[in-house]
Amino acid sequence: MKLSELKPAKGATKRPKRVGRGPGSGHGKTSTRGHKGHRQRSGFRAKLGFEGGQMPLVRRIPKRGFTNIFRVDYEIVNVEILSKFEPNTEVTPDLLKEKGIIKGKHRLKILGNGEIAVPLTVKAHKFSKSAREKILKAKGKVEQIA
Repeated sequence: MKLSELKPAKGATKRPKRVGRGPGSGHGKTSTRGHKGHRQRSGFRAKLGFEGGQMPLVRRIPKRGFTNIFRVDYEIVNVEILSKFEPNTEVTPDLLKEKGIIKGKHRLKILGNGEIAVPLTVKAHKFSKSAREKILKAKGKVEQIA
């Protein structure tokens, strides 16, 4: 079989509707566009979400809440994940991003879920009270990044 011999399967294609070819065709005169109105005119294009004058779905559905533009998002890492690092390692957001633990799009917050027995220097934007206590109890250091 050659590329030039390829063609659709029998019955897979349909001939285009030939409009505006006289009254005998059944698609003459208005060419299937109907009489008057937007859709009959040339160059008609409905706006996105336009439903022919009916109240659009977007406007029928009730709105709730608002978006706080001052919201600060945090990447969350638990203390148990930090316990996998070697002793005396300096754990920074860049290191965690490099290891694939966080995506690095937002600030870093350390939470106190799990246990840690390895002394680490942890640099993050925020710490929970329990996380701070556990890191210090393991003879580690806590540094808050501005």
